[in-house]
Amino acid sequence: MRVTRERIAAITTGIIDQLQAQSLLEVTGSKERLAVALEKAITIELSIEDRLNAEVRELLKQYDAEFQSGRADYQKMFTMVKHKLIRERGITL
Repeated sequence: MRVTRERIAAITTGIIDQLQAQSLLEVTGSKERLAVALEKAITIELSIEDRLNAEVRELLKQYDAEFQSGRADYQKMFTMVKHKLIRERGITL
């Protein structure tokens, strides 16, 4: 995950504050508990993409010779395989 936990906390606080300022969210319980739950949800979503990227990298290892020789473009293949897996699995990123 490229986003730090501190950044996720800041994003979470910003989301909650903006929604409250626009009267789109009314927090009746603890704002801190809401922030923790939202941070957890964001972290889970980010880790899904991280795991998908790792899987794509693992799949592409078998084509390493083609990438090294210039017969295939790693970035294009990475994007194509990733989008294919996203479609097949119905993942929303």
